[in-house]
Amino acid sequence: MKSTLAADLAKTLPAERITTDPAELIVYGYDGTWLERTPDAAVSVLSADEVAGVLRLASRLGIPVVPRGAGSGLAGGSVPLSGGIVLNLSLMTRIRSIDRLAMRAIVEAGVVNADLQAAVEREGLFYPPDPASLRQSTIGGNVATSASGPRCLKYGGTREYVLGLEVVLPTGDIIRTDTTAGNPLDLTRLFIGSEGTLGVITEVTLRLIAKPPARGTVMVTFASLDQASETVNAIIGTGIEPLALEMMDQATLRCVEAHLKAGLPLDVEAMLLIEVDGDEDTVDAQLAVVVEQCQAGGAVEVRPAASKTEAEELWKARRSISSSFGRLYPNKLGEDISVPRSAIPEMVRRIQQIAKQHDLMIPLFGHIGDGNLHPNVLCDLRDSAQMERVTLAARDIFAAAVQLGGTLSGEHGIGLLKREFIPMSLQPEPIELMRQIKASFDPQNILNPGKVFS
Repeated sequence: MKSTLAADLAKTLPAERITTDPAELIVYGYDGTWLERTPDAAVSVLSADEVAGVLRLASRLGIPVVPRGAGSGLAGGSVPLSGGIVLNLSLMTRIRSIDRLAMRAIVEAGVVNADLQAAVEREGLFYPPDPASLRQSTIGGNVATSASGPRCLKYGGTREYVLGLEVVLPTGDIIRTDTTAGNPLDLTRLFIGSEGTLGVITEVTLRLIAKPPARGTVMVTFASLDQASETVNAIIGTGIEPLALEMMDQATLRCVEAHLKAGLPLDVEAMLLIEVDGDEDTVDAQLAVVVEQCQAGGAVEVRPAASKTEAEELWKARRSISSSFGRLYPNKLGEDISVPRSAIPEMVRRIQQIAKQHDLMIPLFGHIGDGNLHPNVLCDLRDSAQMERVTLAARDIFAAAVQLGGTLSGEHGIGLLKREFIPMSLQPEPIELMRQIKASFDPQNILNPGKVFS
């Protein structure tokens, strides 16, 4: 079957960009989770026309196609469930244009987030969405999962910056969407967050903003998680819009410090990393208010970054969290529930209770400023009894988030890992409507089958 499939694909793509070799296919069968599957073939494409050719073949043969960017997702969205073709878009890396006057950029799906940020900042512009994986994750993947990042607190996530898309449908038809107000139906928004189940995103038009001239960063520690959580609400209550407001609990701090030797405090329950931006005067004034609120909230230490280098070191610690957990356990279930800001202290308490109840270590960090928390359940896949407790703990975390008015996911998507929990947060009617939308775009169910919906 694989040799026949390779021969069929060779009618559309050069042979050197097609693989059916089992050893080479391994790298296309996993993402940032512990899930692993092996596709029948993997192809690397360079244009929408090539994507269209692959999809026409897949439609004719009824073969599943799984779009893939950098494979850094945390919900199993790019893991091939049942063989089929993995469609690798990571070679589509052209930044087609950066328009300073219109303040927009047009980029291919495989452009890495950090590369785009660097390119637009050289033009005095700014692209805010900054997922922790920004040095690996691609813009196409960011759009497909509606990713965000620390700066979403002030500027919003990926969804707020997408002006239009080039999408290849399962039929092989290539369409363009835009967010023009006169459109009777905004198809652009339909594809954002659809996780490759409706069409393959090949090009994105993005809104840019002016680059703020200055930033200020402060690290704050607290003796208790409750104090840190309540201080977050106090800061937001002043009317200040921080660029980012991140939290790390003690378990997270210990893991990162063991990994980086960055001099992080280990005798506190929580650390906040707060950043503001604007002109110099605005930054100074906002930092003064932030410091005042943290001190009033019982902070153990308030340490403003003395330089850009020091600020970058603090952010390096934040972005190294996930990789540092491997020092304690070989595996982790990285979740990203979201709750209203007012519910943050209670959600933190419930996660602590869940960890104790199931005898698990659940380090907690995340974009606490907008209620997007990342409880990471550390585990060992080889321990079947422990994995049963992990499953129960995940269910309890999701249930708590929903009970407090939150959602199953803030930015990672649903993928494979969360699909069974969708009925927990949505009524049957909207779920059925989403199934109907999926069926209308992809009646053969060849695009990323088994994701989002079981």
